[in-house]
Amino acid sequence: MNDARICLVTLGVEDVARSVAFYEALGWVKAPQSVESTAFMVGEAIVLALWQRGEMIADGGEGELPAGSGSAGLAVNFTSEEAVLEAYEKAVAAGARPVKPPAKVFWGGFSGNFRDPDGHLWELAYNPFFKLDAHGHLDLLASGD
Repeated sequence: MNDARICLVTLGVEDVARSVAFYEALGWVKAPQSVESTAFMVGEAIVLALWQRGEMIADGGEGELPAGSGSAGLAVNFTSEEAVLEAYEKAVAAGARPVKPPAKVFWGGFSGNFRDPDGHLWELAYNPFFKLDAHGHLDLLASGD
């Protein structure tokens, strides 16, 4: 078992209910352990926590932080260009702000970016050089065969 893994990502959001609705429209499922100020959205092999931004900042002890600063980006890899297009259209229909429409990119793949309602940057990508396993999880340790 490889212990070097991320199983939960937490986003500080202004309006938890609005963010839950946005991510549910993208296919995430709200866990029953969610509370008013923190929702746990279950995806494939990961949990996305949506924590009321003010509470998250207070808990972190660093003071005010800029919303959606772009200092971090989240990515979802897909098995085809068509799947990227479909997911991007679904995100925009749910309220995402388009940043870069999906297109072929210099490194040989296909990707597009959007920002969620709180300004968090997401990339949707098809990378022909990265292998996805049978469950759609990125497997960089797979052979190049």
